[in-house]
Amino acid sequence: MDEPRNVIVIGSGPAGFAAALYAARANLAPLLLKGLEAGGQLMLTTDVENYPGFADGLLGPELMDQMEKQAARFGAEILPVHVTDVDLSERPFVVRAGDQEWRGGTIIVATGATARWLGVPGEEKLRGRGVSACATCDGFFFRDRELVVVGGGDTAMEEATFLTKFARKVTIVHRRDEFRASKVMSARALANPKVEVIWNTTVGEVHGDDAVSGVTLNDVRTDESRTFAADGLFVAIGHDPNTALFRGKLALDDEGYITVAEPRTATSVPGVFAAGDVTDRIYRQAVTAAGQGCKAAIDAERFLEDEAHDR
Repeated sequence: MDEPRNVIVIGSGPAGFAAALYAARANLAPLLLKGLEAGGQLMLTTDVENYPGFADGLLGPELMDQMEKQAARFGAEILPVHVTDVDLSERPFVVRAGDQEWRGGTIIVATGATARWLGVPGEEKLRGRGVSACATCDGFFFRDRELVVVGGGDTAMEEATFLTKFARKVTIVHRRDEFRASKVMSARALANPKVEVIWNTTVGEVHGDDAVSGVTLNDVRTDESRTFAADGLFVAIGHDPNTALFRGKLALDDEGYITVAEPRTATSVPGVFAAGDVTDRIYRQAVTAAGQGCKAAIDAERFLEDEAHDR
């Protein structure tokens, strides 16, 4: 086993790479363990046009590649391994990936969150080509188009309302006869003249070759199916934070997100910090994740400095 690292970053994506970059620039020689889904949800995004500094936009994987190279340039060690266990009971902390093991004075958790998908035919093939789980990321590309939003909670109402800024028509498809969303959010969506609702219905298939052309709608009461024309499908049925590793080891909220001591990134265990979508159920943007990754690296640096001064 190697000597303890100053900082171990678990997970990649904007939060993880930003944390590694700032830790490396602080001469902390961080180790970043990328995980199985290296680059996070941006690896599923084609065009990113809202990340500051790129006037012409760029591909999601390209942005992640640039972030990784930048972190590596300043001395971050980056390994393509998936963390299988962590021991946070004492410092230095222990991080394991199979039979490999590392110790760290601090840990930054940036394991992200995973969008819940419908799991229907055509959905995976057309992700990034009309199928999306983020209206604020992709809504701009659907000016004067007709869109379908699946869901019945606050997120679905927010997504549908936001999309009306661009789309000609937004149809909310919900499997029940009433929304789970708050009354305020529901009323706001229903009052919008561009929004229509199809109740008691699910999406059974997504159609299209190179782009979404429509969906199959299934009536849950009659079992009847029909094809519904649409230019895009936004799935708004929630996200799951990737926190299975940390259950019982870090404080989580009722949805499984890691709780941090805002505005800092400290978790319930001193020396462990968290950043990005693994803590964020509200914004879920690349730029907010990167900003929090920066904060986590600075918090880790100051934690180590304070510890050195106390010796």
